[in-house]
Amino acid sequence: MARAGLTTERLTRAGAELADEVGFDQVTVSALARRFDVKVASLYSHVKNSQDLRTRIALLALEELADRAADALAGRAGKDALAAFANVYRDYAREHPGRYAAARLRLDPQTAAASAGVRHAQMTRAILRGYDLTEPDQTHAVRLLGSVFHGYVSLELGGGFSHSAPDSGESWTRIIDALDALLRSWPAP
Repeated sequence: MARAGLTTERLTRAGAELADEVGFDQVTVSALARRFDVKVASLYSHVKNSQDLRTRIALLALEELADRAADALAGRAGKDALAAFANVYRDYAREHPGRYAAARLRLDPQTAAASAGVRHAQMTRAILRGYDLTEPDQTHAVRLLGSVFHGYVSLELGGGFSHSAPDSGESWTRIIDALDALLRSWPAP
């Protein structure tokens, strides 16, 4: 019998909060049971195992991030859209480091295809249409943006830019400017 008040959604959200507090790699069904002061077995009617819990947290993070990005992109185009999109990722990672890590979890193809990850790709491609990129350049640009955003955010979260001036926010702005310039002058193959 399911414990009163415990639902899959509540456990997923609590797992996401736990990920932000202690790191996504530390999220397990056992850790979540301790948080609710219940036996591990009482959670198995809501989540199958730790991998199922981690997948649910990843799906939640992808959804939250996609919703934020969609809101930020509304009515924007070109460099303004690129900067808004990039800032959503950076801000989300800084506010929710565990959830951001969860959004990077490798999902099986069927789960990935049904996730908000598809919306992320669609939004990125919509931004790139403003730069008149066609395939395969558009795919190369999607990969470039993802790599730059994730790489910068990961280094920043790890304290990689905290040891010297200028402030990492200034570098971030210059990187967005450089990406915009690169996309505007993307070389033909």
